[in-house]
Amino acid sequence: MKSIAALQNLVTPWPDGLEPSAAELDAIEQEMPLILARVDLLDAQIMTIDRTPSELDERRIRRARNRVLAARRDLANRTAGTVSGDAA
Repeated sequence: MKSIAALQNLVTPWPDGLEPSAAELDAIEQEMPLILARVDLLDAQIMTIDRTPSELDERRIRRARNRVLAARRDLANRTAGTVSGDAA
């Protein structure tokens, strides 16, 4: 039996420069509470797609929205405190 060899690499090599930088990873880490809060809100909304929301569902969605707003506020307050320059 003859083996068939590929003429090119099977997997495209990963070029340099496509990895996230340390600053980008830090930004993602700082936004993680907001990302998780949005996921919780989405989960609460998905649960009620095919049915009428009960009082418990409405409360769950309202609390999830409040967590998103609080996470946005906290992120905005943290980033406002890190403004560099002569603004202070």
